[in-house]
Amino acid sequence: MSQAKLDAVPSVDIDEEGVFKYILIKVKPSNAEGPSKMIVRGYIRAHWHSDIFDEVSTSLQGLGLTAECVGGGRIEHRPSEKKLKVYGYSQGYGKADHDTTRSILQSKYSGYVIGISDDGY
Repeated sequence: MSQAKLDAVPSVDIDEEGVFKYILIKVKPSNAEGPSKMIVRGYIRAHWHSDIFDEVSTSLQGLGLTAECVGGGRIEHRPSEKKLKVYGYSQGYGKADHDTTRSILQSKYSGYVIGISDDGY
């Protein structure tokens, strides 16, 4: 049952366009046993990386899942150019593994060029 719950959680949920904060989250069953899944969330409406985490972790609790933020940064999403840029870090959560983030984003945006950089905030 835990795998079915994890499979129901989309790997990627980011805004359709713009520059915004994002976080990389490890999702696992609340009982801490079983598989886990990494997901990417990013929204223009979030003033802080913790705003994203609070929203996501609350929604996952209702599914019997827990969330652990493993870092953050920023995403620049340019759909007209089919480009995503992953860069920067979170002051509160540290820098996400941008390689992992890129891999997850590719599952949804396979036709995009996805660049990563350690520069910027």
